Amino acid sequence: MIYDAFIIGGGAAGMSCALVLGSAKPKPYAAQKRVAIVMHQRTSHLQSALFNNVLGLSPGTLGADILERGKTQLSNLYPHIEQIESEKVKSVRSSIDGYTIITNKDVYTSKTVVIAVGYTNLLTIKGLEDYIEPHPRSAIEKERIWLKNDNHLIAEGLFVAGTLAGWRSQFAIASGSGAQVATDILTLWNNGKHTKVHDKI
Repeated sequence: MIYDAFIIGGGAAGMSCALVLGSAKPKPYAAQKRVAIVMHQRTSHLQSALFNNVLGLSPGTLGADILERGKTQLSNLYPHIEQIESEKVKSVRSSIDGYTIITNKDVYTSKTVVIAVGYTNLLTIKGLEDYIEPHPRSAIEKERIWLKNDNHLIAEGLFVAGTLAGWRSQFAIASGSGAQVATDILTLWNNGKHTKVHDKI
């Protein structure tokens, strides 16, 4: 089985990307697309976050609660998005069908991949080494990294979202970055026609 989009990381950027992709299923260009997200969250900065300054979130909202509610929201609204639990990605390599993703338990193939994990220098996913550089919007002493990209695109079919894309560590920024990548993928699916998905009353 070949996925059309494979998201690595279940934090703000990864789940936002998955939600937008999931919401496009009624559209003809997305109806038959297969999407998966690897939900490893233990290293997400949301685990220890407290939010008082995010539009739409009640003051005092905990990041850990957002992680759990996000998984439920994704499964309830868009059950066609496959959530892969208890796996950690070991490598991402270019292949004839797009990319081969190897985890500690399985091997997957996808036409496009979104890297949406944290921006620490502890990144251990093989195949990404050539793109790693010091983070342009973080204090040098924190030794943060980014994957060099042009508007979230690292290479053909390979995207990065969130802080690892070079953005600052703010929940709203990471979420928006993931949503942006999703609309870029939807645009590809829609034969290059700029695409977004809105729910309306």
